[in-house]
Amino acid sequence: MHADPQVTYSKPPIETKVKAMGLVSYLAGVAGMAALQALADDPSMIAFLPDWIEAITLPLVPTALTALAGWKARHTPRPDLPGDQR
Repeated sequence: MHADPQVTYSKPPIETKVKAMGLVSYLAGVAGMAALQALADDPSMIAFLPDWIEAITLPLVPTALTALAGWKARHTPRPDLPGDQR
């Protein structure tokens, strides 16, 4: 009987999707903090919104941007993996 050849794996690269999501999450967080500082000085900018919408919108914006970045980024190919694991 023939033994299956030992499959060796290279060190996997960091997925492009993970890099994109991490970067966008960081940048959206920084932008969110800047927006909070601007709104602290002039709350009339969002005064027309109900309070509960203000509370939901702030964390939703960076989350949506991060999800969009992960969806749009390309998958990093792994040609070193066997066909059934790609």
